[in-house]
Amino acid sequence: MRTRVRFWEHPGMDRSLESLVVRHTHRLPRPSEPAGSPARGEVVARQFDAALMSVGFKLSADLLEHLSGLSEDAVAATAERTLDTVRAMVGDHVRHNVYFVDFPANVPDTLDFWRDCIARALADESVRPTILAQLSIGVVNLLTLPSYGRYQHSYAEMLAAHDELIAAGGDRVTVLHLGGTLAEEVGGLYLALAGSTTPLGDEHLADLALLAGLCAEGPQPERIPVRENRAVVNRAWLAAGAVPLLDTVTDVLRLACALCDGDVTLQEPTRFRALSRATRRALLAGLDSVVAAAPGKLADVPVHREAFKRLGERLHPHEFPRWPHAAEVFAVARGERKAPSFDRRVEELFGADDVVGAAELLKAAPGRLFRSLDRLLRTCGEQSERDAVVAAAEAVAPEVSGRVLLSVREHLHNRTEGTDRTEGTDRSEATGRRRVFINRLGRAWVTDDLRAPVPAPERERLIDALDAELRRRLPDPGRLLVDPDVLDVALPLSGRATAAGLGVLPRGSLSPVEGELLRFFVYWKQRHRDTDYDLSALMLDEDYETVCWLSYTQLTEVEGEHSGDITEAPHGASEFINLRLGAVRGTFVVPQVNLYAGEGFEEVAESFFGFMLREGEQQGRPFEARTVRMKSELRGPGRVALPLAFLRGADGRWRAKWLHLYLRGTPTSNQVEGNQVSVATLLRGIVEREQLTVRYLTELMAGGAVTVWDGTEVPDGPVTYIGLQRPEGLHPESRIVTLENLRDLIPE
Repeated sequence: MRTRVRFWEHPGMDRSLESLVVRHTHRLPRPSEPAGSPARGEVVARQFDAALMSVGFKLSADLLEHLSGLSEDAVAATAERTLDTVRAMVGDHVRHNVYFVDFPANVPDTLDFWRDCIARALADESVRPTILAQLSIGVVNLLTLPSYGRYQHSYAEMLAAHDELIAAGGDRVTVLHLGGTLAEEVGGLYLALAGSTTPLGDEHLADLALLAGLCAEGPQPERIPVRENRAVVNRAWLAAGAVPLLDTVTDVLRLACALCDGDVTLQEPTRFRALSRATRRALLAGLDSVVAAAPGKLADVPVHREAFKRLGERLHPHEFPRWPHAAEVFAVARGERKAPSFDRRVEELFGADDVVGAAELLKAAPGRLFRSLDRLLRTCGEQSERDAVVAAAEAVAPEVSGRVLLSVREHLHNRTEGTDRTEGTDRSEATGRRRVFINRLGRAWVTDDLRAPVPAPERERLIDALDAELRRRLPDPGRLLVDPDVLDVALPLSGRATAAGLGVLPRGSLSPVEGELLRFFVYWKQRHRDTDYDLSALMLDEDYETVCWLSYTQLTEVEGEHSGDITEAPHGASEFINLRLGAVRGTFVVPQVNLYAGEGFEEVAESFFGFMLREGEQQGRPFEARTVRMKSELRGPGRVALPLAFLRGADGRWRAKWLHLYLRGTPTSNQVEGNQVSVATLLRGIVEREQLTVRYLTELMAGGAVTVWDGTEVPDGPVTYIGLQRPEGLHPESRIVTLENLRDLIPE
């Protein structure tokens, strides 16, 4: 661990770093100014606070007091930067127009609207012949109608058609707190991301790459347990002249991918480019030292054979005879030397029906042993074999990462009827006789479940062992305060199970929905070609059968209204669905974003989804920032996005269930009507699976009973607080866990 501390000041970067800190921590780095500046910022600070409240944010008491002691110019500059950041966080940095100018009022019946568009087209001499020709064969292409799919009014005209939003007690308020200096906040955020015990999402991984470069010569985390994070940090260390942390040949491969701006998760092939001689020496020296210390690690090479072959073509190991062990890596990749992979040796034992032998071999890789427990127990024929498998797991449990222990614990809890399995990078969800698989990109698919059940005695024995091991690792919380709304939040076992955004919860989480009106929105901006996204909402009954839907083909229903179809977005476009929750027929509401034509979610310049909650009399514009409860980025591999669903419980109250799923869909023309069955099947899989939640970990911490805190009486001394947002007034030495750092709950 380095001890030298230096924060690299980069001209022009302070603003982006400050924004990054605010997004990740909801803390504003402590603004400062030269000594002797006049302190007359109180009026501007209060104006800043009022402006923040208009978009659903607020200054904490400490932050407001600090800003009030600065000059007017310093506060004004801070306000400008921060408002830009929080508006982008909530989706208010763009103009949200609607096709129907006074939406949700006066939305027409779909067929009436289409007839009106045809009538207008017939009145236009430039397109009348084309429309008449279509009418003669009984089919009209809506996209050829001049008034269809394009805004018919300006943004200003839309604003003029709506009354001001009436403030309500249920409007969202996100508090910004006073942080340390920019250098302190950047350094602390770097240590938190680099030392995360769970994989980061793509956005956070990119942020870690930036921070690692800035903080390479400062304090470093004691451990970097996640290999993808380690690759990003190793790249920064190498650039700073430090020795990278490498203990497997795959670490070297990930580092090479990072150096070539490729995929450090190794899920997608990286195009290796020419590397400098110094970089080649560093990578080859790393490979040589790993293999020299543990020749058995050559067994990892066949798992990524093609990637190592391509890397060898760039490293030219024959030019460096002083590192012979590095050359062995590429000899194995080319098939010139045998090094059976670990997985192959395990499969050979399974093939020979030697379950005990497979379990003993897997003890050398404790994480793989735990991921294979389901298969091992299903394969056992004798009680002695089952006892040996459980004993092997109990013996190596202290060596398994907390994330894997929790994943297996959740799996076993849902395996009472022989369902569910987490294996490799794919995660399966229990659906009774069907299995829903979700990979790390959020792509989901369904298959029959033909597995035998896991024997109940061994399942219970393993659950007890896992609970005991996790309880041993969890820190003593001291006085534990818990926000009741966080108890049903699923544990963030991977950042890739949560989209980037504001108020976004991990897949499987439940959160309460309070309000009379629920409004979804999607925004997208095309990059190179016309792009048409369609926001839809599918209503299902308690048996997951379709009740009705809202989309561009069904603009109105008893439940609500659709804002109208927009078919191109050169300057950005928005669509909305307004729902009256009391009028919803059925048990489930599933919003979805369908790619009808054009660029995918990963190709457009920008795309995001969110929802708002309002009281019935609030009025306001279609998009009002302070009513936004969630805004998440749409960046997935499929053609149909399913961000979350809404469930009506037996008590009549609505809750959000977080999905973060992408369906493959069709290349074009995806519609809600065409994916009803697949959506219902996936939804059943997620809803009927029981997730490990914050409630589970807090009960382990507290020894069983969890005391929830209503926030009314603030304790004097340090506490451990777990909640959706950080409350004001807690002791400065308190440990605070909120959505922004929920991953800190996962023990190593």
